[in-house]
Amino acid sequence: MDKYQEMRVFTAVVDAASFVAAGDALNMSKAAVSRYVSDLEQRLGVRLMHRTTRKLSLTSEGEVFLTRCRDILSSIEASEAELSTRSVTASGLLKASVPVSFGIRHLAPLWSTFLDKHPQVTLDVQLADRVIDLVEEGFDLAVRIARLPDSSLISRQLASTRLVLCAAPSYLARRGAPRHPSELAQHDVMGYSLMAMGDQWQFSGPDGPVSAKVRPRMWSNNGDSCVAAALQGAGILLQPTFLIDQELASGQLVEILPQFRSVELGIYAVYPSRKFVLPKVRALVAFLEEKLGDAPWRGETR
Repeated sequence: MDKYQEMRVFTAVVDAASFVAAGDALNMSKAAVSRYVSDLEQRLGVRLMHRTTRKLSLTSEGEVFLTRCRDILSSIEASEAELSTRSVTASGLLKASVPVSFGIRHLAPLWSTFLDKHPQVTLDVQLADRVIDLVEEGFDLAVRIARLPDSSLISRQLASTRLVLCAAPSYLARRGAPRHPSELAQHDVMGYSLMAMGDQWQFSGPDGPVSAKVRPRMWSNNGDSCVAAALQGAGILLQPTFLIDQELASGQLVEILPQFRSVELGIYAVYPSRKFVLPKVRALVAFLEEKLGDAPWRGETR
């Protein structure tokens, strides 16, 4: 007897709560459905369900077996779907959410190349720094910059970036440079309001972890605004290398306290935990991996 068919029929009977209804759903006779379930119970040596003229109910063994059946059937369906989509050309509308500054600086120049490679894909790129609900808001993929990805989603790391403490030479000439993170409380600071650390900045120093309380003179929910203010000498900022790499290289910004390293963040492509990944999503993830994998700001300043 076909074990797959036995599990399929058994699950259909439970879902329909009727041998007749299960037979209708599977295009089988009631007798055939009953035979499959009886043969399954005989082969396993246990009773899976109680049958009366009025209702069906699972035994404790039936409940355990039903869970296993659902897992196995779901895995088979997912495997077949994934294999069938591997040969399908990426196509259709692809809705992606990306961070504002990163999206403008590093992703916007890539979209034309991606569209040239995949002419049947249409992109809808939404820029937002908030953490969106991919399923609820209908997104296929999001790019997120974080220490750890959301465990409820599938994620693929594309690159990394390090938070760097820095300021303009004009500010340092006027106020001096702090000698320890604890002195940041006495300095003007540009604070990024969406930073997970808030106003308690974290560093790893020669003697271990250090936490420094800061009192920002300015808050902004956009990193570029913080950088623009710092470039004019307004204060010290803590921003990722992807945002300040060129300014550090040119000397417009100077790294402060390099012996105290702040956190490194992963740049991830995340997408809903589905049974299989659509070709358009797989194509975009592979493309971003290729383009961002050797980024000059990947975890280090130049």
